[in-house]
Amino acid sequence: MKKLMLLAVLVALMCSCNGNKFKVSGTVEGAGDTTTLYLETTINGNWLFVDSVKTSAGKFAFTEDAAEYPNIYRLGYRDKNIYFPIDSIDNIEIKTSLAKFDEDYTLSGSDNAVKVMNIDKQAAKFSKAGDTSSDAYKKWKEQLSRDLVKDPASIVSFYLINKYIGNQPLFDPIDNRDFKIIGAVTNAFANFRPNDPRTTYMVDNFKQGLSQRRSMSTASRDTIVATQALLIDVKLQDKKGKMQSLQEVSSHGNVVLLNFTMQDQSFSPALNKLLNEMYTKYKSRGFEIFQVCLDGNEAQWMQAVASLPWIVMRDPDGEYSRNAGAYNITSIPTIFIIDRKGEIVEKVANIEQLEASLTKYL
Repeated sequence: MKKLMLLAVLVALMCSCNGNKFKVSGTVEGAGDTTTLYLETTINGNWLFVDSVKTSAGKFAFTEDAAEYPNIYRLGYRDKNIYFPIDSIDNIEIKTSLAKFDEDYTLSGSDNAVKVMNIDKQAAKFSKAGDTSSDAYKKWKEQLSRDLVKDPASIVSFYLINKYIGNQPLFDPIDNRDFKIIGAVTNAFANFRPNDPRTTYMVDNFKQGLSQRRSMSTASRDTIVATQALLIDVKLQDKKGKMQSLQEVSSHGNVVLLNFTMQDQSFSPALNKLLNEMYTKYKSRGFEIFQVCLDGNEAQWMQAVASLPWIVMRDPDGEYSRNAGAYNITSIPTIFIIDRKGEIVEKVANIEQLEASLTKYL
């Protein structure tokens, strides 16, 4: 009972007080005037009742206070549920039937709702066929991963890393790559949605996943995963005005040094000198530098980077860069090494050891 009271308080706190409403409506084929539908929302892994309605000639409608943050809701009939996200004043329309309530349905009203619908329908096919180890499933999950890291702080990303197919998590914290994706989403929420009620829940789950991994393996490489970053794309214009993509640059089979820095700092000349020595020495062996600068003054930055031979860009958001936030940059310079497979394999803690770290992957 105390748990339910606490959840009710959380829901009340999450609701907007500005009078805004969201709406969920639609048609259920085969439903009469006595069919009861339920609307529920999720809070920290628990489903909480929001409201119920009876259909009228198969039609239904819920109108509720808009939440302060996007969240996942579900429309329920008996033990069947249709899941969808709500962001502020969304107007979601659902068309389904009693016979195939959670199987043959359509959602409209928001791009994220359509994404979740498509994900759930495909997941249901794999689950029904017992096909979660096939090449087709692996390719589907790989595509989901690529889509996810494009916007790790979205409500769809939150839904994905908490989704189960049957009794198995779609993204399993025991799997190295899955754990990196879980960490990327958790990190993005911590940086971009620090006050979102989901953030603390995700951080706690991440810590539990880390503890679980440590208890299952004492291998050092498994305990380092939490400090590594997933390769989240960075797209910025370089000093010549050309759009550069980190994922594109890292897909060519080279070893890439990703550097977050500022050119107007006292350490910058020495750092650029070191990078230039390594670039000259190792470029012919498939080495590239992708340098992201957080300088505020564009004119001074252009002058500072005019002679640098590698890929160098300025993030116009400066110290408030979402790119830096996605990589949890708390100090500069920060350097990551990306191997020939396009995966971040090391965060260089000591710049004096940079060349030794780099040559391991060349």
